[in-house]
Formats: sequence, structure tokens, C-alpha cells
Amino acid sequence: MFKYGELLVVSFLLGTLARAFMLRIDYRQFPSFPHSYVIHLILGGIAAALGALVVPVLLEKEYIAITFLTLAAQQFRDVRNMERESLAQIEENELIPRGKAYIEGIAKLFEARNYLALVTALITSLVYFYFNWYLGILAGSLSAYLLHLFMKGPSVADIARVELKELTIEGYNIGVDDIIIMNIGEKEALEKWQQEGLGIKIIPKDENARTTLSNLGQRQAILHDLAVLMGVKLDKGMQQFTPLARLNLNYGTLNIIFLPQEPDWEFIKQAIEKIPVLESSQQKPLKSKIGRKAAD
Repeated sequence: MFKYGELLVVSFLLGTLARAFMLRIDYRQFPSFPHSYVIHLILGGIAAALGALVVPVLLEKEYIAITFLTLAAQQFRDVRNMERESLAQIEENELIPRGKAYIEGIAKLFEARNYLALVTALITSLVYFYFNWYLGILAGSLSAYLLHLFMKGPSVADIARVELKELTIEGYNIGVDDIIIMNIGEKEALEKWQQEGLGIKIIPKDENARTTLSNLGQRQAILHDLAVLMGVKLDKGMQQFTPLARLNLNYGTLNIIFLPQEPDWEFIKQAIEKIPVLESSQQKPLKSKIGRKAAD
């Protein structure tokens, strides 16, 4: 394998860099710093090393070494389990939980990113061997970029229109438009909702979006991310201030009541529009003939 030394080093480094490029902390607070950084960088390096080895192994006809790829697949599935268990352990400490669907989506994402490192290293080594090192680096970088774009799913802005509304208050009932969402039993709590509460209306663009927004996991993810991005006036034992989401059963709109820490309407709207649509919540009835006819 020493004659493939440069090929292996270049492919390994590019695959590891591709994984490191996606390893950043954002508002969702994963991975944690610095321990998860180390874990994911090492696993990304292992994935890149395996991808870099594929071409030399095949050229040397050491086919038994390919079995290491199956071991890698098992290791990356363990990454998914690790992230799932880690997030599930801290879920009870969240005022607005992520929900199981969101956690599963995060866990899948971390598994997939290791495969991206492997594929990037593989493409780099393949082009390096048949052409030269700078074309190999170019091909690997381009493949990493395209795979990263492919892995980015839609956001709420892609499937729905967001409108901010004044709360509808009828007696001790509060809601959005004609949808009553909560009954407040305390006068002080009602006054706080009147003064600082905000209504949000998410209007689906089509039947696919309507079905997606009706998913309980997607609704919980929206509430969680909204609370993280804009803050929420809530504490343990204060259920009367909990943000809630309810569907308008006639039109499929999602209505939310919310007490934000930062009551900036424009940024609240932008925050909701950037919330990701969960993979498990995406349903496409319009893809079927029956669904299209029903929607007409």
C-alpha cells in the first residue's frame, strides 16, 4: 500500500475535512462542545480512511478487506444510537421538548454525515488514481458540496406561508382567528397573554404541506425551535404560559399561541420560516393518483 501513500493521504484529508466542515454548533445545540466534536471528528476520519482505502484494495485484489466496509456501516449505525440516546436523556430538561421525531431526524443526520465523508474520500481517490491529484481534490470537494446540498431538507418557508396575528381573546379563552386554543383560569395569566402574547398562523401551500403540518412531531419541532430561537416566557409548573399549536380542521392551517422573550415580529416570522421540515413528517398525498383527484 506504500505506493498509494499520496493517494491515501489526500483522500483521507479531504474526506475528514468534508466531515469537519459540517461539524458546527448552531441554535439546536448539537453536537455539544468539545466532547462530541472529538467523537464525530474521529468517526469522520475513520469513514474517510475507509473510503480512501477502497481503490487501492481493489487494485491489489485484496477483496477480503472490503468486509471492513460492513463493519463501518455497523459503527455508523451506532453513531445514530449514541445521538438518539444522548438527546433522549436530556429531553426531560427541556421546557419545550424536541419530541421523538426531531431526535430521530438528528440521529439519522449524524449517521449520514459519516457516509458523506466516506464517499468524498472514495471519489477523491478514484479521480486521483485515473487523472491527477488536483483533479482528485476538485472532484472530492465538488462531491462533498453536492452531497451536502442534497442532504439539506426543506424548511417551513418551502411548504407554507407564515402570518403573525393578534391573539383572539373571548372571555378566558385565547386563540388565533376563530380557533380557540387555550382556556386561562387565572386573571393575571390572562392579562399577560393580552399584553405580550402573539398569534402565529402557518398556511400550507398545498395538500402535501397540509398533511405535513398536521404531523404531531413536526408541530412539536416548530414549538421547540421557536422557543430556542426567540425565547419563551415559561418555567416549570407554569403550564398556563406554555406555547400551543392547534390545527384549523377546515383549512389545515396551523395556529400557534406564544409568549416570546424577544417580541420582534419580523424575526419571529423569519425564525419559523427557517425551521426544518422533519423527514419523518413529510407526506405527499399529491404523489398518488387518488390524492390528486381528492385535492381537485
